[in-house]
Amino acid sequence: MSKEKKIAVVILNWNGVELFPDFLPSVIENSSGNNTEIIIADNGSTDNSLDYLKENFPEITRLDLKQNYGFAKGYNMALSQIEADYFVLLNSDVKVDKNWIHPCIEHFEQDEKVVAVQPKVLSYNQPELFEYAGAAGGFIDKFGYPFCRGRILDYCEKDEKQYEKSSEIFWATGACMFVRAEVFKNSGGLDADFWAHMEEIDLCWRLKNQGYKIMYEPKSTIYHLGGGSLEYGNPKKVFLNFRNNLYMLYKNLPKKGFCFSLLTRLVLDGVAALKFLAGGETKAFGAVLKAHRDFYKNLGALRKKRKELVQLSTVNKHEQMFDKSIMWQFFIQKKHKFANLNFNPE
Repeated sequence: MSKEKKIAVVILNWNGVELFPDFLPSVIENSSGNNTEIIIADNGSTDNSLDYLKENFPEITRLDLKQNYGFAKGYNMALSQIEADYFVLLNSDVKVDKNWIHPCIEHFEQDEKVVAVQPKVLSYNQPELFEYAGAAGGFIDKFGYPFCRGRILDYCEKDEKQYEKSSEIFWATGACMFVRAEVFKNSGGLDADFWAHMEEIDLCWRLKNQGYKIMYEPKSTIYHLGGGSLEYGNPKKVFLNFRNNLYMLYKNLPKKGFCFSLLTRLVLDGVAALKFLAGGETKAFGAVLKAHRDFYKNLGALRKKRKELVQLSTVNKHEQMFDKSIMWQFFIQKKHKFANLNFNPE
């Protein structure tokens, strides 16, 4: 790795002062000596995050964004103020292993087409298991449902060294994403309209459509707590996931099969909403309805984005996109492990 290359590890924080004592020490200890600066961008916290950092971690650069802009716009605003060759977007609830930086940066140095890399993501509370947000690299099915090596829907596999090969993936997790700074900025960064959730998948899809590569690197390992901002099952999280998935599909699906995939997904969302209702989860049911309302409400803006992205696209078919339904595989065929999918996205 060239010594001249500058790396910025950027943690977007919102009221996360309680996480600092457990997670920041590993980042500081294992990031020195790599021409690396650690920056915490504060998204308008109402706790004493900034004062705590100044007193207890003075070596960390603090960036005060003044208000809560959400994950996507917050990162865009922070990274626009930072000069570096490579950004590392890192959640505040992540512990990192030794030598977590170098193996990922090597991909950029060896192949100019590689624009984003993610490490192996294990559970902080159960380190023998892959963690929901990223596991061993992200993929997507033809209807927009994301899944990972080591994690399909809510089933997380045990790490038995079955995913130890560095390989190309469809998306890298926002819990820990290494990305070329120049490409991130030139692409427009994360879509601020997403606010939070799936914005990293949207970014990766846009970049892959332009001929770039996203990689998984198992020699780098992190441990993610998860649910730090919105706990799993929270109605707001349900709303954001359903709405943003529709945003992402509309923007990035290729022309061929666009209508079929989008319309099928709308129907499947309706099925999911009815399932929530039948199970007494009325708030989740309402969240899905609200997600669809927002999708239709913003179709004009989405059409404009899609038109611009279609002009930039050079690749419309990706080996890392599963050409079947992951929901059918999981619920009907009971395939809960990646190895059972008969999917070889090399």
